[in-house]
Amino acid sequence: MSKREIGLDAFVYPMSMVVAGADVDGRPNFLAVGWVTRVNYRPPMIAIALGKTHHTNQGIRSSGAFSVNVPGLDLLEKVDYCGLVSGKNVDKSGLFTVTKGPVTGAPMVDDCHLCIECEPVQTVDLPSNEVFIGEIVGAWADENCLVDGRPDITKLNPFTLTMPDNNYWKVGEKAGKAWSAGKALRKKAREGEANKSA
Repeated sequence: MSKREIGLDAFVYPMSMVVAGADVDGRPNFLAVGWVTRVNYRPPMIAIALGKTHHTNQGIRSSGAFSVNVPGLDLLEKVDYCGLVSGKNVDKSGLFTVTKGPVTGAPMVDDCHLCIECEPVQTVDLPSNEVFIGEIVGAWADENCLVDGRPDITKLNPFTLTMPDNNYWKVGEKAGKAWSAGKALRKKAREGEANKSA
């Protein structure tokens, strides 16, 4: 193997950037989150990993709801700011146009093209983080970002995060079709297996 050891501070590239929202002490609070992913198909669930000291954690636990909002590049500065300051010390409720989720009441960032409402179903306690797993109970997208009724990544214009270099990146061009790009290789493998057994 010609690879070089890089230590244990390794990450999967890239990571989606979202804004998590929850009511804390009677007002909306928002946090920039790069550690987010879908974790279940049916029922649909999403997970966000937050450092234990974040103010947002308290709101998720006390309100029983949170939102995951996908910002476009135009919100990069505000999203980064949300990760630089704590809701314990700074009121972030006026930073965005806020809409209450119709299902959970969780604060959603109306400036984001895609907003997802979640009800927490499990919290995983890790040494430095808490992973909040939420069932998706509502999802809302701007009409102008939809193609055939589904969010279009080029219209959402999201950005991603890489760590440990701590950089944001634009999303590039489509590279292939999922569950399709490998079909020729699968066919070839099946033909090879058939030839072996013949």
